[in-house]
This record gives sequence, C-alpha cells and structure tokens, in this order.
Amino acid sequence: MERAFNIVSLFLQQAQNLPDKTAIVEKGGRSISFGELSRQVKEAAAYFAQRGIERGDRVLVFVPMGIDLYRTILALLYRGATAVFVDEWADRKRLDKCCAIADCKAFVGVWRAHLLRLLSREIRRVPIKLTTTYPSQDSVSLTETYSGDMALITFTTGSTGTPKAAVRTHGFLLEQFRVLEEKLDAKPTDVDMSVLPIVLLINLAVGSTSVIADFKPGKPLVMDVDKVIEQLQRYEVTRLVASPYFIKRVAQAVIAHNTPLPYLKDIFTGGAPVYQSEAKLYIQAFSSKNVQIVYGSTEAEPISSIPAEELAEGDLLSYQDEGLPVGKPYHKTAVRIIKMNERDLFSISAEEFEAMTCADGVWGEIVVAGPHVLAQYFKNEAALHSNKIYVDGVYWHRTGDAGYLRGGYLYLVGRCRTLIPGEDRYISPFVFENHVQSIAGVELGTLLQIDGSLVALIELTHAQADKEHIRQAVLDIPLPIDDVRFVRLPRDPRHHSKIAYDKLIGG
Repeated sequence: MERAFNIVSLFLQQAQNLPDKTAIVEKGGRSISFGELSRQVKEAAAYFAQRGIERGDRVLVFVPMGIDLYRTILALLYRGATAVFVDEWADRKRLDKCCAIADCKAFVGVWRAHLLRLLSREIRRVPIKLTTTYPSQDSVSLTETYSGDMALITFTTGSTGTPKAAVRTHGFLLEQFRVLEEKLDAKPTDVDMSVLPIVLLINLAVGSTSVIADFKPGKPLVMDVDKVIEQLQRYEVTRLVASPYFIKRVAQAVIAHNTPLPYLKDIFTGGAPVYQSEAKLYIQAFSSKNVQIVYGSTEAEPISSIPAEELAEGDLLSYQDEGLPVGKPYHKTAVRIIKMNERDLFSISAEEFEAMTCADGVWGEIVVAGPHVLAQYFKNEAALHSNKIYVDGVYWHRTGDAGYLRGGYLYLVGRCRTLIPGEDRYISPFVFENHVQSIAGVELGTLLQIDGSLVALIELTHAQADKEHIRQAVLDIPLPIDDVRFVRLPRDPRHHSKIAYDKLIGG
C-alpha cells in the first residue's frame, strides 16, 4: 500500500526546529527566517485554496528565483497541487510551449509574466491567473498526498526539439533529496550560495541558509562578478553550487584580484562539461577547497562526479580517442554503455539489453538507472519510448551522451548525435573541444561536417588573438581537418556553458 507523504513536511520540520534561522537571503539583502517563511507558506496555501486550487491541480509558476518563488512552490505542494516550474530565462515561445504541454488550471507570475498574457494565447487560456501578492488568510491544514502523487514538473532545455515535461513525484523528490544531501554533505550549519533552483529546495529541507546570487540567468554575459564575490564574503558562504560558466567567472576574478574567500569550503559545478583547462583554473583559484565536478542531466542527477584536481591531472590531450573523465558513478546509480542506435528500445527483452551492453573501453550510449532517475514524462509517450528502456521492472534512462567505462570510471565523448563517422572510428567534437581549449587565445571550439569537409569552428577569447598561430595549432591536431573558421559559437540557454549544437547545425 502506498504511504502518505508530502515533501513539504521536510521543510515544515526544519521551520519548527529552527524558526529563527535565516532561510533565504535575496540579491538585494531582503531575508526571511524559516519560521516566517512557514507562516507565509500556510497563508499562501489558504489563498490558493480560496481561489480554487485543489489537490492534483497543475499550476504554472513563472517567478524569478527568490523568496516569492519558494513561498509559491512550497504553498502549492502544501496544498497538494503540482508546481509546474518554468526557468526565468524562458522567452515567450518557450513559455507558450511549456504552458501548452502542462495544460494548467492556474498560472502564478510576477508583473512581467502577466504582461506576456497580452502576447501569449496559451497563458490567456489558463483559467485562474494569480500574482505573488495576496491578502492575509487564515491557514489551512496540510493536504494529504502520497509518494506517487505528482509534486513538481520541470522542463528539459528542448535542445533536440520540444521541451519534455519531467515529472517529479513526492516520493521521487525525497529520493533526490537524499542523494543530493549525501553528495553535497548538506547540513544546517551550511550557508549555500544557490544558483541552481533545485538545490535551494534541498537547503530548505535540511535547514541550511541559502544566499541567492546577484545574477540573472537570462543575461549571463552581464554578470557583475564583483557583486557575487561581495555576497560570498558578506554572508560567509560555505558552499557554492553553480554552472561551470558561473564558477569560471568567479575563479577568474579571484585570481585577478587575489581575493580571499576564507569561509568557502565546497564548490560543486555541473550542467555542462568542464574541460581540463577549466579544472586547472579552478585549482589555481580555489587551491584549498573541495571542488567537485558533477555529471548528470535533468532526468538523472547526479550520475557521477570527479574532483577538479583529478580531472586536471594526466595528459588527455595526447590521445584523440581518450574521453573526458567524469569520475566513478554514484553508488546509487547503475550505469551501462550500450551500442549506439536511434531506434525505440523501450520494450526490449533483458536478453537483448545484455547483448547490447558494451565491454570496457568501447564507445556507446550511456544509460542509467536508480531511485533518483526519473521514470516519467507528462503526457508524452513518444518521449518515454525514445528516452527510456524498461527491463525487469527497472526504468533505464538513455542520456543521449556517448562514453565508455574503464576500470570503474566513466568517460564522456560527447553527444551521440554529434559524433562524426571516420574511416575506422568516430571523430568526437567533444574531445576536440577539450583539446583546443589548451591553445592560447581559444575560448571554445568544435568540429562540424559541412558539405563533406571536416571544419573546425573556433571562438577566440579576444579580438587580438593570433589567428594564424591558432589556425596552425588546430591543423596540427592529428585529425583530418579541412578548414578552420573563426566564429561566435551559440551557448545553451540554461547554463551558458556548452555549445548549442541544435542552433549551430540549424544555422
């Protein structure tokens, strides 16, 4: 029999134990305690009830990262509703897609989001429209939910097409909480700078203080790193969890100004590849700190991790067949490498699955399973069948990443769809990316097959970089490169840390 459980109960327990402890500090310095946030959550839940939000209703939430966002999400969970979370960097087109997929009963947004109603037919179709401000209400009791009830829907970036709506149940969020709590070694004494929204939910469940970085995810290039460092110092932040781009900018500033961050102990980064050159930068900037690089995806976080100093070691650049090490798989994550193919594998037999499994050192697609690996997409059978394998009662997630296992360690060689067939092996643009970042003056680079020619696309760190030297260094790499072109490479919208191949190929 399924047990009653509401994930918000973890936060409510911390609010009862630590009522006066600071829960969240916003960019401008506004803060709220666990006790006050609990009171506001219950008040917001009562308001939602009065406006007709019931258990099981889906509510689209388009609110920037801050106290209002977490009060809203916690209140919806308290009410037994499903919070449909849309990243604040989303444009109208993405918001429309997410709104259409989730088919929500209500919409909660700040004033900017409500202005989009003038342009968005999908938002106008939502029956109930709410803001983040409301009159005082009497509190309501916690709605009874079960482990299998939907709690949260988030969306993949949609880099391969329409965003997929990933379903997190109350039970799944508990498993993810346990995994990340262990991985981050999260505890109430932590002061965490939260850049990734899911991590702040973990902090609320464990009793940590969260400092929201003075950073606009939708405009990463205008990041004022001095403001971020001032926050790290003023609030005595002990842990930083952010994208590689964010960590890189902080590291560069720390080195440039010899900035002390004595309270900072742990740094975790993920969501995009971290190459050896960046790992070396991290070691230089944060020599006395625990810097961990986490590999995972929306559907499976974490899969594995590796200390920055371990990645920085070795001579990967000498071998074009050597993937990027991403560490040992997390002990609750089962990892296999299977032969690459694009067909639907959802219903294959256990015998077929075994036959597809690659030996150590052989490149293939990375597939993963575990209690923290998502098994559902909302109303999307096609996505389920193309992204999952169901064998012996276990859902395996197809990451779409190519890699291999060797000696218990996982190595990444890029996205399966970006591998370029060579004469006797695949050519990996991903491995090439790692290589070219070691060339002075190169910010980023990749390979693309254009009209039968292998073309290197290179983005420079600055306009004065020596193009001829860089061109020759690229052509000296032992690959059949026909041409070198200097371009601005598109980045992913979520983390601004990896090449957006869909835009590159489409353009």
